[in-house]
Amino acid sequence: MADAAAVAETGMDRPLRVVLIDDDSLVRAGLAMILDADPEIEIVGEAGDGSEAVQTVQAHRPDVVLMDVRMPRMNGIAATQQLGELPNPPAVIMLTTFDMDEYVFSALQAGAVGFLLKDTPPRDLIAAVKVVARGDAMLSPAVTRRMLSHFTDATPASGNDAHHDLICQLTDREREVLGCVAAGLSNAQIGGKLFMSEATVKAHVSKIFAKLDCTNRVQIAIIAHEAGLTADE
Repeated sequence: MADAAAVAETGMDRPLRVVLIDDDSLVRAGLAMILDADPEIEIVGEAGDGSEAVQTVQAHRPDVVLMDVRMPRMNGIAATQQLGELPNPPAVIMLTTFDMDEYVFSALQAGAVGFLLKDTPPRDLIAAVKVVARGDAMLSPAVTRRMLSHFTDATPASGNDAHHDLICQLTDREREVLGCVAAGLSNAQIGGKLFMSEATVKAHVSKIFAKLDCTNRVQIAIIAHEAGLTADE
């Protein structure tokens, strides 16, 4: 149970609600033990298969889902795609024992906002849950560059004109923020770079989502990259 002081630090009036989806009960137990140790986080549900993910999320309405990639019946990537179709979907962090590009790219295409190995240190796992709950993507600039390079190679050049037209809908300030998102910066880092409060950055990012018809930072980063927008523009 979270105490009032700890919850206040998250900017919410309750602990972050987390659901665990993994076919290995021991893995779920280990994740639950790590996350429950933080007073700002509450485990509200678990499931052992991707096919149960949607029902579990609908029942518990979590802020964040930790999702295994490789599961029987329905894998985590397919389950993440289904969660993204829900109203107000949770932020999904994919967990795997394999650091392979094919999983990273497929997970991001499906709508995941984070990607971590299962042997991630407990402190980093807790930090990741809090980062994505704030609306940031759990992607380092190195992973972002790798991902964007992959999508650029896979996307026809004709798509760039359409993305450029989308960017033209944005204000100058929104384009600056978008360029920073495309560089893999967090809201706090963007605020420091552009001399804005984190709340103001978050408001700009929300407007960018609406104008570009996107649901996560990865999608808008792809559009920015393919339109030729950089953090310096």
